[in-house]
Amino acid sequence: MPKLFRILYDVLYDAIWHFLEDDGFAMASHVALSTLLAVFPFLIFGTALANFLGADQFSMTAVHLVFDTWPEEIAKPLADQVLLVLTVPRGGLLTISVLAAAYFASNGVEALRISLNRAYRVQETRPWYFTRLASLGFVMIAVTIFAAISILLVAVPLALDYARQWFPLFADTLDIVFNWRIYGTLFVLTVGLLVVHLWLPAGRRRVLDVVPGVLLTLILWFIGALIFAYYLATFANYAATYAGLASVMIVLIFLYMIGVIFIIGAELNAALLKFRVRAIFSHNFLSGQGQGQKPSKPDEVANIVRRDASGS
Repeated sequence: MPKLFRILYDVLYDAIWHFLEDDGFAMASHVALSTLLAVFPFLIFGTALANFLGADQFSMTAVHLVFDTWPEEIAKPLADQVLLVLTVPRGGLLTISVLAAAYFASNGVEALRISLNRAYRVQETRPWYFTRLASLGFVMIAVTIFAAISILLVAVPLALDYARQWFPLFADTLDIVFNWRIYGTLFVLTVGLLVVHLWLPAGRRRVLDVVPGVLLTLILWFIGALIFAYYLATFANYAATYAGLASVMIVLIFLYMIGVIFIIGAELNAALLKFRVRAIFSHNFLSGQGQGQKPSKPDEVANIVRRDASGS
């Protein structure tokens, strides 16, 4: 058990130290501002593409999927403004404004990629045009998924009406399952974090390599949202400081907090990969060790890593 605590201490210390060395707070600011600037263009482009695909409910679906994980005090003012923007009539899909919206939406993806490259301690070797096209591809995939969900939200209620007629005993169960606003949002957020950690930064990682950081991000996101909402309701008075910019500043501060949490999750994954924690635990489990031993030193951890890498 002492060895376990020592390894966890080394991992946490390494993750926090690299977060500070990698200018994590500055990168979190970049992610927050880029995300805020990308939300409106993403939804504008998504609405145009979804209308072309026949998904008329895209706007409401996207607003729920994007803002349901935010505190209501932050999400509601911004969501109301988003819906006002999306109701403005626009031209076809291939107009200059919509294409510009897709480009600016990809800037948010680029900010995530740069921060993840730093957190995972990898050097970007792909050409700039490839990474930009990949970011646009992520935007297109997200819009397509949101559009598919919005189409399902129209088709599924019709199917549920028929199901209630044929299986009335399961009516309550079907209503619970169809409560997509919480479960669906968490599912989309979790899958999105996994995809971003796996494929957005340079290099290759396995699913199990990124799961710890994703779980930590989800947990800290939930805790941080509750604390920030309580802070806004109890102590904060941004209107006295920022006047008409209060709502914008609240959103930026919240996104900054989420950016810090997101980068720390990636730093944790990088530290776990650096110390090959899974390999050490597997080695101890298979050899029957891990109990009644003295705390391991960093050199001993490195020796275990080398023995595991050499196959001994």
